[in-house]
Amino acid sequence: MNRASFDKPPLFDDPAEKARWVRQMFARIVPGYDRVNRAMTFGMDRRWRQATVAAANPRGALALDIATGTGDLAIELIRQGARHVIAADFVTEMIAVGRRKAAAVASAGEITFVAGDAIALPFADGTFDSVVNGFMLRNLTNLKATLEELRRVLKPGGRLACLDVTHPPGALRPFCLAYFNGLVPLIGGMLSGDFAAYRYLPRSLNDLPNAKRLAAIMSQAGFSDVSYQLLNFGLIAIHTARK
Repeated sequence: MNRASFDKPPLFDDPAEKARWVRQMFARIVPGYDRVNRAMTFGMDRRWRQATVAAANPRGALALDIATGTGDLAIELIRQGARHVIAADFVTEMIAVGRRKAAAVASAGEITFVAGDAIALPFADGTFDSVVNGFMLRNLTNLKATLEELRRVLKPGGRLACLDVTHPPGALRPFCLAYFNGLVPLIGGMLSGDFAAYRYLPRSLNDLPNAKRLAAIMSQAGFSDVSYQLLNFGLIAIHTARK
């Protein structure tokens, strides 16, 4: 294990620098990614993903899972009735794991994994019935432009569902942040050996608007019927919208 595994994550002045660091960071943590996620969330991330996919109404849909990681949302889309899923990520090491997982649980041809960046998707206008993403938004370098790009590839009437952490409201905020800023990096760092990656996790929330403001930005990006629900004492949000 190299020294960089223990270094603090950098502060980013340049969006391109952030994109490079995020890509390299996710590539490093691939081997233990799923195991660490289960441990950090005490297994609740599975339920969050099920709720996110259900909000996208995927039955019979051609669906896009952008920033698919190791493919959990893509697999859940198939379980909930999507006819085909394109699972895209800009970290090829994640895609390799996702392909192996999908091969074990999905029928041949139901999920196609491709390399792709959320801000410049390699798909025609109006391609997808549903678009989902999980824990992507706070890693973006241009939130509004990416939401506009997701809207572009949706068919008219298509559904978007976004799962991510958010700024917890009210009296429970100090306790939620103590868990997120303290316990989550500790668990992630100890299990993965990459403390910098899991120190980045709470810092990344600083770049994401709160749930209400994020809903407003989605509306500004051209979406309608924007709404959100808060889970886990307000630390997790699922935003949904329609083109």
